[in-house]
Amino acid sequence: MELVRVMNTGFARRIVAPARAVALVLASAALGACVVEPVGYGAHPYYGGSAYVTVAPPAPRIEVVGAAPAPGYFWITGYWGWIGGRHEWVPGRWEAPRPGYRYEPHRWERDGDGWRLHEGRWAESRDERREHRN
Repeated sequence: MELVRVMNTGFARRIVAPARAVALVLASAALGACVVEPVGYGAHPYYGGSAYVTVAPPAPRIEVVGAAPAPGYFWITGYWGWIGGRHEWVPGRWEAPRPGYRYEPHRWERDGDGWRLHEGRWAESRDERREHRN
């Protein structure tokens, strides 16, 4: 009976509220310490970076290339990327040309006892470099 009167007076609420606040702070701190690496830029399979692995990449897949989304677009072939500790196929895509640049495709090269991925990139075209030197 006495416990019921104490709870009715709000004493129990005063104890529970700080406990909830402490739990919320601890949960926030724990989640704040988590590192979430998005499948996105930086670690993204589609752009930038390289990988060195000791497992040879599988043979390239044959892709069905649909119609270009607009005139002048060109197809960038898919490749085997190194994602999550294993080879994973990254599908090809259409891209618009970039004036003054050429696209260097993804490629795997033998490097010692392993393989190094050189991801595709836009490089200044040789013609453009000559013009800048003159």
